[in-house]
Amino acid sequence: MRRETAATGCRFFYVTQANKLQFGSRHLDLDQPAVMGILNVTPDSFSDGGSFTDRDLALRHAESMLSAGASIIDVGGESTRPGAMPVSEQQEIDRVLPVISAIVDRLDVIVSVDTSKAGVMRAAVAAGANLINDVYALRQDGALQAAASLDAAVCLMHMQGSPATMQKNPRYENVAGDIAEFLKGRIAACTAAGLAQERLLVDPGFGFGKNDKDNLELLHRLDEFRRLGRPILVGLSRKRTLGNLTGKSIEQRLSAGVAAAVLAVERGASIIRTHDVAETVDALCVAQAVMKAGSHKVVMANG
Repeated sequence: MRRETAATGCRFFYVTQANKLQFGSRHLDLDQPAVMGILNVTPDSFSDGGSFTDRDLALRHAESMLSAGASIIDVGGESTRPGAMPVSEQQEIDRVLPVISAIVDRLDVIVSVDTSKAGVMRAAVAAGANLINDVYALRQDGALQAAASLDAAVCLMHMQGSPATMQKNPRYENVAGDIAEFLKGRIAACTAAGLAQERLLVDPGFGFGKNDKDNLELLHRLDEFRRLGRPILVGLSRKRTLGNLTGKSIEQRLSAGVAAAVLAVERGASIIRTHDVAETVDALCVAQAVMKAGSHKVVMANG
């Protein structure tokens, strides 16, 4: 298959096997890694809390991320930073619905809702969201049943504990093995509930109940998650481990986040969730071209 990645500005062609993920009536071509832009409409998220609580500001940011090459916009109305406390279902709906509706009305992009609540899932998908991105992997009350009844893809993430407690001395016998086994179990629960595997992604949950050593080992062994047979989503953007490694503040972790994204894709990630869309898209264009050069014919667009 010959394909141009013009949508992201990555100007090369290559021959590869088709790889698509269904998002309701839409699909995402994962022949090359996709970038998910983060849009938090919360007052307290760890990096951009309070920046996009206004609907028009949020929409402009979504437009900017789409122009920079994002394939998915991930809208979140409840912070899941370490120590975060939950908000009510109605408060979360009130935050995300106006933004999701505005994006769906005006932009041609896959929209994800970052939620664990069944009612928010239903409301968001009814408003046009195509993906449910759940840090609890559909373990909250009614979430599995809600997701099974909706025409949307689902990202199953691993988290040890809850946002309020997850960083209080997390422990694993075998961090990659334990998490892979958990995700395998969640895939099985989803398929038993009627969710087709073609609608599922997995996320090992960097920073969610993991210390720095855990996060680094997970990234090193990320290719082991390919055995689950589902696309892998990775979110390392601006996270504490990057700051601990570099000594940089949240606002200064761009280079570290881009490096982590490239390493994740090299080890099998299909979707990178990031605050820094343009820089990540450019880095992944280069990484993917190099990775494909050894096994597929690459023809530069200008050649």
